[in-house]
Amino acid sequence: MSFNPNTLQFDDKGLIPAIAQDHSTGEVLMMAWMNVESIARTLASGRVTYWSRSRQAFWTKGETSGHVQKLVEFRVDCDRDCLLLKVDQTGPACHTNRRTCFYTLVEGGVETLTASPMTA
Repeated sequence: MSFNPNTLQFDDKGLIPAIAQDHSTGEVLMMAWMNVESIARTLASGRVTYWSRSRQAFWTKGETSGHVQKLVEFRVDCDRDCLLLKVDQTGPACHTNRRTCFYTLVEGGVETLTASPMTA
């Protein structure tokens, strides 16, 4: 069966959440938004491209930072309203220079940072 992105369930702004996961470790790296065109760019190039809601522009992960995400697998969830991108991540995935964006642990009502920024 051929993949048709028009069968995905986009929100009213034409966006769908995309979770980036390290393909070898399973670590969840980040969540961002994609639209039909960013999906097409990602599938065509093998480099993950997202849609920036704040800048209203495409951004290919690593374009300015060098922290590239190469697509390994592209998955669609059962409701077709969320994407899972298994990636080969170069450097940190988070704009705070941490490996993952999910570095804040909440336990017993207390927040703890579980990772420091990566060094060069």
